[in-house]
Amino acid sequence: MIRTLGGKFYKIRPVHSFATQLTSAFVILTASLIGLPVSTTQVVSSAIIGVGASERFGKVRWGVAGDILIAWIITIPASALFSAGIYWLIFLVNR
Repeated sequence: MIRTLGGKFYKIRPVHSFATQLTSAFVILTASLIGLPVSTTQVVSSAIIGVGASERFGKVRWGVAGDILIAWIITIPASALFSAGIYWLIFLVNR
C-alpha cells in the first residue's frame, strides 16, 4: 500500500506529504467527532490524488487511481455479502 500511495500514482515531495497528512488528519478527526465511519486509506489516497491534481492534472497516474477506485467499489458489497453470510450461519446454528 505504501509503495502505491507514495509513488505509483503520484510522486510525492515533502511539501505534498505535509499537505496530505494535514488534510487527512483534519478529515479523519472531523468524521470521528461527527461519528461518521471513514477509511483512513481512502482518505489518504484521496488527499494524495488531490494534491497531485492541484499541481498538474496530468501528473497523476489516473489508471492506478482507477484501479484503486474499482477495488473500493468491489470491497464494500463483498464485505456486506460476507457479513450477511456469517450472520446467516450464526442464525441457523442458534436456531
